Amino acid sequence: MEANLRWVLLTAVAPLAWGANYYVTHAYLPADRPLWGAALRALPAGLVLLTLSRRRPHGPWWWRSALLGLLNTAVFFVLLYLASQLLPTSTAATVMAASPLAMLLTAWALAGQRPHRAHLVGAVVGLGGVALTLLGAGGAVSGAGLAASVAAMLVSCVGYVLAARWREGADPLAATSWQLTAGGLMLLPLAAAAEGAPPAMDARTLPAFGYVALVATALAFALWFAGLRHLPAGTVGLLGLLNPLAGVLLGAGLAGEGLGARQVCGLALVLAGVLLGRPRGPARPAEASVAPESGIRVGN
Repeated sequence: MEANLRWVLLTAVAPLAWGANYYVTHAYLPADRPLWGAALRALPAGLVLLTLSRRRPHGPWWWRSALLGLLNTAVFFVLLYLASQLLPTSTAATVMAASPLAMLLTAWALAGQRPHRAHLVGAVVGLGGVALTLLGAGGAVSGAGLAASVAAMLVSCVGYVLAARWREGADPLAATSWQLTAGGLMLLPLAAAAEGAPPAMDARTLPAFGYVALVATALAFALWFAGLRHLPAGTVGLLGLLNPLAGVLLGAGLAGEGLGARQVCGLALVLAGVLLGRPRGPARPAEASVAPESGIRVGN
């Protein structure tokens, strides 16, 4: 019992760190450097995890890592950075909380994994919660920020469905390190060409970049996958709900964002939809494939 509680507490650090990442990006990182922001998150974290895993890609994992690094790291991190900058922290966190529901529908379309009726009900409920949250947001919601959030969800859904189908031959931590490293290396020349020199590091941005790369990515992913080895996938999936909760609470508490009744109800509906959309049936930890920063199990 004590061991399980310890792993629950350690694993919970990951979704809390991801939820706080919305606020840190919005409040402390430069708004006009999304490519550098994504690169400086991905590459240091990938190298740290590569050192921990001590495994290099092999066989088809060279091209798989490149493709998944493009989808799950390069494109996803850039879009997530833009969404975090353009939307209030609480709104960005609530919209991205619908990722597991979008992932279920994507797995149905791309992999033929037909969801249960309860899953479809959960998707409708969750998307209704997102719509209610957007209606309840104070002021006009950025169309560009909303588009970045939706695009980030779609890209990550495709990437994680592919990752679930290709999980043989590599443990999750090693595969994640390859994707982060590949994505970071792809972003470096693009960032230099499009945005010039890296952003200046000062007392404000250096700790923020350190948090994003080392805490919200390297440490969070390592704890997440360690939790998967010691806890049931369903437990880890429930802990993933701390991600949007942390984002909403930090947005309201630290950023001074208004949190009205509509937004609270909207977030509650999103979380209810995610709970309804959880895959049915038990799964041993070693058999589960859970997408980081979403907390939903994909694959069989």
